[in-house]
Amino acid sequence: MSAPSGPARNRVDPFGDVVAAPGLGAWMGNRGRLHDGAGSRDVRRHHVGRAWITCALDFRGRRVRQWDPGHYTPLFFLDEATALAAGHRPCAECRRADYTRFRDLVAAAPGTTHLPATGLDRLLHEERWDTRRRTRRLHAYAWGDLPDATFVLLASGPAVVRGDDLLAWQPDNTYAASAVERPRTGTASVITPPSSVEALRAGYPVQVGPL
Repeated sequence: MSAPSGPARNRVDPFGDVVAAPGLGAWMGNRGRLHDGAGSRDVRRHHVGRAWITCALDFRGRRVRQWDPGHYTPLFFLDEATALAAGHRPCAECRRADYTRFRDLVAAAPGTTHLPATGLDRLLHEERWDTRRRTRRLHAYAWGDLPDATFVLLASGPAVVRGDDLLAWQPDNTYAASAVERPRTGTASVITPPSSVEALRAGYPVQVGPL
C-alpha cells in the first residue's frame, strides 16, 4: 500500500474543527485521542472531554508520534489567536507562565478569586460548544468592543481583528494578503469564547501570524 499523500487532518481552524491544511503551525494542541489507530491519518471524534490545551512545539525534547494508538492526537495551529478562537487555552505544564496569566485574567473578569484548571476548562467548554445541538457557539459583541486577536465571523468566513482592520483566515491555513476595514458600528458575530476575549482585553499577549 502506498503512503498517503497531502496534508494530514491535524490542523485546527478558528471554529475548532480539525482540518487537512498545509503547514505545521506555531503551536501544538491536545483535546484527547481523536483517531482510532496508526496509519489512518484521520480523526473520528471532534473532541474528548473539556480540556482543550495549546502546547509549545518543543518541550524538554519530548517527541509525540502523530497517529500512535492509545495516545492523544497532536493538533496544530497557525498561531495562538487561532488556538484561542478554537477554544483552547495554554497548557499548565509546558506553558506554565502563560497558563497562570491567562487563568488569572479570566478569573478576574467575573470577580472570581480562584479558578482551578477544571473550572477554567468547564467555563471555556460552555462558551465554545453547544452540547445539546453539538455545534459551535457564537457570541454577539459591538464591533468597537473587540480587542486585537479576537476572531469574528464574516460573510466570507473567519477573520482576526488587527487594529482597525480585519484579516481573513483562509482554508490553506494562512491569512489573506490584504485586510479589510473593521466596521465602526453594528454587531459582530464573535468566534473567540468570551473568557478568552476578556483575557485579550486585559492584556494577555498573543501571537498572531506565523513565527
